[in-house]
Amino acid sequence: MTASEIRALFAVATRPEVISLAGGMPYLSALPMDAVSSVVERLVMERGAVALQYGSAQGDQKLREQICEVMALEGIQADADDVIVTVGSQQALDLVTRIFIDPGDVILAEAPSYVGALSTFASYQAQVVHVEMDDDGLVPDRLRDTIKSLKSAGRRPKFLYTIPNFHNPAGVSLSLERRREVAEICREHDLLILEDNPYGLLGFDEEPMDALYAHAPDRVIYLGTFSKTFAPGFRVGWAVAPHGVREKMVLAAEAAVLCPPVFSQLAVSAYLETEPWKDQIKKYQELYRERRDAMLSALEDMMPPSVTWTKPTGGFYVWLTLPNGLDSKAMLPRAVTARVAYVPGTAFFADGSGSTALRLSYCYPTPERIREGIRRLAGVLEDELELHSTFGTGPRRPQRGQAGSELASAPYPDLA
Repeated sequence: MTASEIRALFAVATRPEVISLAGGMPYLSALPMDAVSSVVERLVMERGAVALQYGSAQGDQKLREQICEVMALEGIQADADDVIVTVGSQQALDLVTRIFIDPGDVILAEAPSYVGALSTFASYQAQVVHVEMDDDGLVPDRLRDTIKSLKSAGRRPKFLYTIPNFHNPAGVSLSLERRREVAEICREHDLLILEDNPYGLLGFDEEPMDALYAHAPDRVIYLGTFSKTFAPGFRVGWAVAPHGVREKMVLAAEAAVLCPPVFSQLAVSAYLETEPWKDQIKKYQELYRERRDAMLSALEDMMPPSVTWTKPTGGFYVWLTLPNGLDSKAMLPRAVTARVAYVPGTAFFADGSGSTALRLSYCYPTPERIREGIRRLAGVLEDELELHSTFGTGPRRPQRGQAGSELASAPYPDLA
């Protein structure tokens, strides 16, 4: 087990003089803190003896019913008995991996993939095989080819891990047509899907797409969280799984934490019951749309023409690809010296590749800070390109703002 790239950044990225485009922290100043305070105060005064006590390992019954109402916005029809409440969706990731993975087992994951998931998979000694993405998300033909290549080598993947909505770190979403195709491929090969969906309700332009779970409820374990649509400090997430899997997850959760924090669960439940939470999500959507626009505009205005990036329609992240020859990890100390921080692309690949890419987050800084951060980063890149031009082979220079190639060129593993 090793420290993640993001954790190593916190020591410098939190300094006030550094503009951090690294961490995906929700902008909690947009929450109505007076309303949250009232919810918590009433909870302690009226139900303190329950809220501060032990509870069920599966989670509070009423909250599980409310979670089903939240998931219905993405086409999920589930019963409260199908839901297990977890300590953030990260614990659900851990529980699923603990149940299914023995050392050396194969997990399929998009290229790139969420650093927190990769850390969990590594801690259980899984072998992660990446599957290529493009602007429409996971490429079904690549998924099919990868499964067949593994099977021909005598390897059977345990599950596919995917973030279909506003991907972390790539910022792209799996198209509706591909959702159906991915579900069918996994059904054809009897493959479980682990669907991680923190950002599904934070789209900027359209209504939420149906979750993968809605297309294949018999083979999808769905992970959700209130960290992005309410507040991460409560650490309330959940999983929806087929009955047999859910039962094992409850047993594993009892062994890990005995029960999820009752106080946090009841606070979230009271918030959902008494506050206009859908209106709050709309406020988040508008706020993050403004910041996304600020980042894309600044990138278009300031980045060298040899740099490319994705154009997210929701969520928190932009995936930026550097010209050949530049290394985002090696460049990071110079960026921090210029008082701007990002996450190197190597954090999002199990094999340490991705050095020509980096992740930018627009959720937390103000639009003004975002624009200044991009200006500083552009200056660092210009200096790097100048050095590379002087002392090395000049990098290729695709058209400014071109999207797609940065994901299509992601490393595809040699499975032979």
